[in-house]
Amino acid sequence: MSYKTVSVWVKAEPFSYGALPVAPDPRLTFTNIRKIVIYARNKGSTGYPLLSYSVWKHIACNKLHITEELAWMFFSSCHVLVGIFSPVERIRWDERLKRCRSDREIDDLRCTLKIDLYIFVLYLYIQQLYRVSLRASLVAGRNIMIILLNLLHKWPSQSSISSLDFDGPGTPRSTPRNSKSLDDHSHHVFVQTHLQEILELVSSVGEDNASNQNGRPSRTLSLEAVESLGFIVAGSPEYNKTVKSLIELSTSLSNSYNTGYDKFSQHFNLHQFQQWIKDNLAHNPFSVSACIANGTRLSWPLAGDEGKGESNKRGKIATNANIVPRHHVIGNKLIIMSQVSKQTVARSSGTLELSCVKIHRSHYSYLYLLSPLRSVTIEKCRNSTVILGPVELTVHLSNCENITVIVPCRNIIVSGCTSCTLHLLTPNRPTLLSGNDSILIAPYHTYYPQLEEHMTRVGLGSDLNLWDQPLCVGPDHKGQSQWDFLPSEVFHQFRIPFEMEGPTHSIPGLPKQYLRYLSQRQKQVDNWQKIVKEAHLSRPQRKEFQVLVESRFQTWLAETGYKKELDGLVVQQKKEGRKR
Repeated sequence: MSYKTVSVWVKAEPFSYGALPVAPDPRLTFTNIRKIVIYARNKGSTGYPLLSYSVWKHIACNKLHITEELAWMFFSSCHVLVGIFSPVERIRWDERLKRCRSDREIDDLRCTLKIDLYIFVLYLYIQQLYRVSLRASLVAGRNIMIILLNLLHKWPSQSSISSLDFDGPGTPRSTPRNSKSLDDHSHHVFVQTHLQEILELVSSVGEDNASNQNGRPSRTLSLEAVESLGFIVAGSPEYNKTVKSLIELSTSLSNSYNTGYDKFSQHFNLHQFQQWIKDNLAHNPFSVSACIANGTRLSWPLAGDEGKGESNKRGKIATNANIVPRHHVIGNKLIIMSQVSKQTVARSSGTLELSCVKIHRSHYSYLYLLSPLRSVTIEKCRNSTVILGPVELTVHLSNCENITVIVPCRNIIVSGCTSCTLHLLTPNRPTLLSGNDSILIAPYHTYYPQLEEHMTRVGLGSDLNLWDQPLCVGPDHKGQSQWDFLPSEVFHQFRIPFEMEGPTHSIPGLPKQYLRYLSQRQKQVDNWQKIVKEAHLSRPQRKEFQVLVESRFQTWLAETGYKKELDGLVVQQKKEGRKR
């Protein structure tokens, strides 16, 4: 009996943070996307191999009748996801965009951007991931419950791995076969089901004019096409011990015969290549379910209502940093936080840096994740506050209620959320999808000493901040009924209650009008202190006054819920001290 050593899998990142979780525009069909390829190739150097934004805008607005805002969102999101710019180049681009004085200048600057044509059409095609099918929805609804119930019992065991060292040994835990999260499974099934169309999008007619069994011209894949397919597919030649690009795997001597690669013409036979993918398609070894099954459970201190019946609901935090190859961390390293309830978590560590964080069902908690991050998903959380370090790609907030998110990020997407407050520093317009209600938007209003250093690492500057220009996408938006700006009278600075070292001493990118609000608040405090000082109270009066103020302060803390947060922070500091 022979065992296959080669495996290929669907990357999670393009689907999780590239496909908008909303029914796609009905004009983004396979036929129309295929026409985009044909049209762009006929435009010469402005359309192929690199597609310019000017050509795409013309196609989107004049042929597909997509709005210019949506056309730019698709193009810019794909551009960032592919990682064409370095962090420094991304900051410089934002600075140039900020200096533009008119819409014409902005458009001229955007038209200088180019992206691989094949990658972009693949990006457009994977928007089909959320195409609604009533029958599929009923089946998926039944499967979701089974999957989630299975996952609840499959967390990795406690490990001695340090939270500052993600290359140390972990304690893997075996789980039953075929366990998978809903997202992982849907990505896999989507590619498996639509593989032929995916390959045909980037294929071309064979130059030798040979025909297949149906008498039609045979189709081939060029090296450029297969390299572009690496946007959504990766693989390994040896049981996932190493990660290789799709082009490396498919052209290697051991695989070239099966993939239909002809080194003389430098093309692949489409039928053979498709069969090779099907034969070797496996589940992503760096997926959420794989992290739960084979990763390491993190022993981060959780401060909260311990000893009050909450021990059996203690949150679960796991990472796959122990199994991700060192040179393939980006987009693959995960940290999963599930069911963190009535707890305070505060971390800034090597394990956290540039990881994809997934926060699921966090209730009545305060989460401080103060490291540069790759991407963040916050799902089904309630009554919590989440303070994040700079996010390189996207923050996706879905099906949450009454939570506050404070974050500098490249993109943010909000769907199905109610009574949530967002404090943002973002160079792109916040994207509001369907199902939102009572969303409050405000500028970023905090800092910690290493903030600007972390922002530079992920390519975020403070000059361009479009927090106040949300883009509504979806059928159920009616004016500004689903969102509003946070009233200025309740705007205040959020203080990070930890001692850290670094050069940042003020809020980056805070608009001038909000600086005035903070200045007015500080004047009120100064005036109050002046009044107390000039009252010339006697010692007994000062003591009585202090008791009164402290009593009112404790009442205010209890009424606003801040007392629970402060108590959690005190416990957190004690646990950190004992650990050190």
